[in-house]
Amino acid sequence: MSFNIALSGVSAAQKDLDVTANNIANVNTVGFKESRAEFGDVYAASLLSGGKTKVGDGVLTQEVAQQFSQGSLQFTNTSLDLAITGNGFFATVPEITSRDFSFTRAGQFKLDSDNFVVNSNGDNLLGFPVNSDGTSASVALSTTEPVRIPDSSGSPAQTTEVDIRMNLPAGDAALDPQDFDPEDPLTYNAATSVTVYDSLGDSHVMTYYFIKDATPGVDNEWYVATAIDDTLVDMTDSAGNDTDPATAVNSVGGNTGNAVTASKLIFSQGGDFAGMETPDGLPTLDFKMETEALGAGILANGSDPTQQISIDFNLDVNNATPNEPTQFASAFEVTSLEQDGLPVGRLTGIDIGPDGLVRATFSNGTSEPIVRVALVRFSNEQGLTQESSTQWKESILSGEALAGEATTGTFGEINSSALEQANVNLTTELIDMIIAQRNFQANSRALEVNNSLNQTILNIR
Repeated sequence: MSFNIALSGVSAAQKDLDVTANNIANVNTVGFKESRAEFGDVYAASLLSGGKTKVGDGVLTQEVAQQFSQGSLQFTNTSLDLAITGNGFFATVPEITSRDFSFTRAGQFKLDSDNFVVNSNGDNLLGFPVNSDGTSASVALSTTEPVRIPDSSGSPAQTTEVDIRMNLPAGDAALDPQDFDPEDPLTYNAATSVTVYDSLGDSHVMTYYFIKDATPGVDNEWYVATAIDDTLVDMTDSAGNDTDPATAVNSVGGNTGNAVTASKLIFSQGGDFAGMETPDGLPTLDFKMETEALGAGILANGSDPTQQISIDFNLDVNNATPNEPTQFASAFEVTSLEQDGLPVGRLTGIDIGPDGLVRATFSNGTSEPIVRVALVRFSNEQGLTQESSTQWKESILSGEALAGEATTGTFGEINSSALEQANVNLTTELIDMIIAQRNFQANSRALEVNNSLNQTILNIR
């Protein structure tokens, strides 16, 4: 009997050595979780045997249990390298239409030829669909979809408003507005331009011409005329009122044969912006003016011909502010000229937040949510069925996979540009290897003693 007991000890020591060797071999495997050999003693007794004198029948390997403690993070320069700090797992499938889920902590992801995010095995990373505001449309594992980085362009946005701040030179000579000709710089005092965008994202140059009014008895008043791609456009007030350019009081441009309605900027004697007169001769309350519909003549590329652009002069009707136009004895100066349109953007980068939200950023300054990386947790992690390539499968012992968002509950947090290293402590493993070797040698000695005893018995005459 003692011979079998010693054999069980040798087997247990060998199992311990195997587990330790496997841990050491995977010390550089991303997402690897170390294992621990767990043993139990063996007792076999019959109903009528004497329990007080029973020695035991050796040792048995009860379980090789994986230890899901957190591994340290290794930071990288790749945004698709992902690490989880917490209890969650990434969910993957072997094909984009498959529902054969596998779970992993290894976050070495990359793009395949179709822009799907995959791991080194070619398995697709799964994520939750998201709404336009970045919230998850669903957090059920059954509704997850393979994460794909779009190769589309960022959507353009047509310009609806231009914000302008400037100083008009008080000392400039006044001019006859009827002599205004955009091709003759002697017929206007100053000009500035800004790039605006139509509904298709094409750019256009919007130019503002400022003419100091020389009409007798009129002081500190300026006409402002506007052109898109060198074509003068009529202006209206914020209510859409306009008059016939041929009869409008606020019309300029007699030399061009194309009179255009223009707004008037009125300043106080102190040089502050006092108000504005729109083409119909009535002051506007919000101190904005708008182009009339640009029309197909200007927008010849098939974009929205009804586009209008509002020009905001930033006037506070109660107090003078540093943002409104001024007329001081200094040179013409534009201190701010901004517009809210966007050109078509190309994909410039991917950002993955701690909550797993994947955002695409584009060259036009926009970003849009694409998908949220799904995380999965289990009631009993040690009940998972282990597979190769640091992957696990759900089992009866592990319980059902529970999907959720990162940063909620105990799912953990996703770290982009980082990888979770193996949780193997090499120093501890080397010590365990020495202990297992000692146990193996001791049990081998027990076998040797048993063999000597057997030989002694066989030699009895």
